[in-house]
Amino acid sequence: MPSEMRHWKKPPTIENPIVRWGIYSAIVIYLAVTIPTLPINWPRVMEGIGRASQIFNGAFPPSFERSELLIDGFVESLRIAVLATVFGVGLSVPLAFLAARNLSPMPVYILGRGIIILARSFHPVIVAILFVKAVGFGPLAGVLTLIVYSIGFVAKMLAERIEEIDFGQVEAMRATGASRILIIFYAVFPQIIPRQVGLSIYQLDSNLRASAVVGIVGAGGIGSTLANAFGRYDYDFALAITMVIVGVILISEGISGQIRKRYA
Repeated sequence: MPSEMRHWKKPPTIENPIVRWGIYSAIVIYLAVTIPTLPINWPRVMEGIGRASQIFNGAFPPSFERSELLIDGFVESLRIAVLATVFGVGLSVPLAFLAARNLSPMPVYILGRGIIILARSFHPVIVAILFVKAVGFGPLAGVLTLIVYSIGFVAKMLAERIEEIDFGQVEAMRATGASRILIIFYAVFPQIIPRQVGLSIYQLDSNLRASAVVGIVGAGGIGSTLANAFGRYDYDFALAITMVIVGVILISEGISGQIRKRYA
């Protein structure tokens, strides 16, 4: 056997060497041109390294002395996540039917897709800032923010699942003269319920994580507690809050993953 056949080599992602090295060269040139133009204040960066060491020194060991404040913030985040998931998923289901091309006429489809695109266009932090300005600081702004966040994800994924259903069942019920409501409940829902269960569980887990982020801008929950701790330079308490957030998210990820495997 020839020696070149005894050693397997992974084929390149781009087989044409001219195109491959041209792309590599373009990336290197772009980085070389762009990085020097960034407005980076290097003396300030060096000073920041020293400040970072002071923060880390003040954060250890973490302080759990104000555990009641920490628990209250976490419970508020949990309430925000649950309420946002219930209302967000509840609004996403009818919106998904509006945005499904195989069930809705073109004007309704465009309207449904437009609402979903609008909900997905902005980061939750930006939406949270808008709601904080509109309704004030607190959990209401967080709930409204995560409802929009939930609609942007759940409605899109559910609409795509509706477009993938076996349309033969719909046509069979139409042939019997069934109404649109009966068709939705008996021909469409049975095919999308497994996906809906999985999306709902995932969104609850995602909202729990996001509630900690939007709280930093004043939308309630454990994020607000964390922001206040940093504002008071209580770095040891801030580290305790961060550890709790990470621990809760890890537990939530494990539980939701097991539930999705079993029921979705």
